[in-house]
Amino acid sequence: MVKIARWTQDGAVRTGFVHEGRCLTLPQGTTPQVLFEAGLEATLELAARTVADAPADAPALAEVRLLAPVTPRTVRDFVTFEEHVEGVSASIDGAGGVVEQWYEAPTFYFTNPHTVRATGETIPVPAGCHRMDLETEVAAVLGAVDGLTGTNLEPEDAHRMIFGYTILNDWSARDVQAREMKVRLGPCKGKDFASTLGPWIVTADELEHRHDAEGFLDLAMTAWINDEPLGTDSLAHMGWPFAELVAYASQDSLVAPGDVLGSGTSGKGCLAELWGRNGALLPPPLQEGDRVRLVVEGIGEIENTIGARRRDGVPAVPARRRGRARAGGPMETTTTTTAL
Repeated sequence: MVKIARWTQDGAVRTGFVHEGRCLTLPQGTTPQVLFEAGLEATLELAARTVADAPADAPALAEVRLLAPVTPRTVRDFVTFEEHVEGVSASIDGAGGVVEQWYEAPTFYFTNPHTVRATGETIPVPAGCHRMDLETEVAAVLGAVDGLTGTNLEPEDAHRMIFGYTILNDWSARDVQAREMKVRLGPCKGKDFASTLGPWIVTADELEHRHDAEGFLDLAMTAWINDEPLGTDSLAHMGWPFAELVAYASQDSLVAPGDVLGSGTSGKGCLAELWGRNGALLPPPLQEGDRVRLVVEGIGEIENTIGARRRDGVPAVPARRRGRARAGGPMETTTTTTAL
């Protein structure tokens, strides 16, 4: 299995392949983005040569510290699991259900590529958050394909652009997010503080045989909190396969090598869904010291520890309530008579 990873050892950042428990370093300057832009076929050829020429003293995986396997150009996160939508809707209004517009087209938002975390890192709770949550997801990472520009793709071509897959935990400050969503624009500080990607990227060819006739990947996804299972779902329960997500993202726009597209949260893959179904904050929100582990069949697992809340309260100055009159409107005309 070809697994692309980044790690640190002796203070140096490395990119390479993880093979049979050893880390095979690529030449300096070969970043994951270089591989994405070279494309999957060229990367697989490079991997074969690297494994064949692997030095006997290549470090073991246990001897390095893994970093996030990609520094994304963009991160689009979709919401594709009907069960998740139904449960989270119940946590918001108590009624649950799925609006008809959800079925019409896959919905996504852009999150922050600059706050991507690695497995093993501590995740700080953002200011004002008292309902910290996890989100169990899989993400596709895109690579170059000869002849494709990444615009207005058909699903067949979009599928070819999928370079590989990794695990995504789209951390959520649910109470902060709930306040923001009342403005009817979308999440911002409730989401942009952290996303975990890792532990590596499994190249798309390794999972090709797991696609069903409609293009869905049947991979088990399980979330654990402090070694207690939260829930398990299958990636095949997405409303759309990844190829259709990539194609939709490309319509009247552009997808490019190094872009990351998240599946959205699996059923039973977060606390907010269970809060909606249980009618109470049960299980409780994540607390400092909690360990969260996500396991995805065929890819691996990531684990993070919850850190301290940075501060209470919203770190912002309230808006000025300035009324409707504005400077710069029509000027009043005053007639002045001057004696001659």
